[in-house]
Amino acid sequence: MLLQIQGIISTISLLDLLDMVIVAFVLYKLYVMIRDTRALALLKGLIVLLIATVISKWLGLNVINWLLNKTMTVVLVALPIVFQPELRRALEQLGRGNLFKKSVFLDEQEQESLLDELGKAVAVLAKNKIGALIVLERETGLSDYIETGIKVDGLVSNEFLINIFIPNTPMHDGAAILRGSRIMAAGCLLPLTEDRSLNKELGTRHRAAIGITEQSDAAVVIVSEETGIISLARGGRLVRDLDAESLKEKIRPLFTSKNHTFGNFLNWRQYS
Repeated sequence: MLLQIQGIISTISLLDLLDMVIVAFVLYKLYVMIRDTRALALLKGLIVLLIATVISKWLGLNVINWLLNKTMTVVLVALPIVFQPELRRALEQLGRGNLFKKSVFLDEQEQESLLDELGKAVAVLAKNKIGALIVLERETGLSDYIETGIKVDGLVSNEFLINIFIPNTPMHDGAAILRGSRIMAAGCLLPLTEDRSLNKELGTRHRAAIGITEQSDAAVVIVSEETGIISLARGGRLVRDLDAESLKEKIRPLFTSKNHTFGNFLNWRQYS
């Protein structure tokens, strides 16, 4: 075995190493782009199908293997259609030179600063009964929804958030989506929940908040325009009658540990 390994290593040249490093780097960058979209879940499903196909062939399950092979053929044909938005976005980023940009990381101090700015903004919005819908991206990327709004990509501040939702301004109608310490877009369109058991008093803003949390692991802050009540939607559920401080306490455990982005959360399962 050792001799075989030594023989393989001896055949590897510097060009081979460079080739492997480049391929690994490109695959990593592709993963980073897919991680920011819902396509990651589809990719996981494809990997499960591949593993099941290999196992069925190894175990001699001919009928199952035949069905899986046919399914894989259909899936491979459908992939360009299913991943069309992601493929278009990847080509656009490549053309703009965005493929090699570094990810943005937040430390604990920056996270607390973000929470403070969010709390201040929500308190003012609630006091003045200004409706607001603020989406905090988690592990499931929301790039598809970001594209439906007005691109902002600005640093989060309470003044900025308040200004976005001032009535009769271009960005007030819709959701603001936050990724890390930045507001990626405002005026975004979100899917409405189809849950018919919800309180009839809940309007479109609350139903949109619940809808996006049913399709992703995002957390959504809602301020009612009619009552000024602050709510938090997560996992298809809604917690109402919060104040700025209690809202921050509910959001704080969702942050990751140090050296991770705001888009990932450490303890989300305890709230699922």
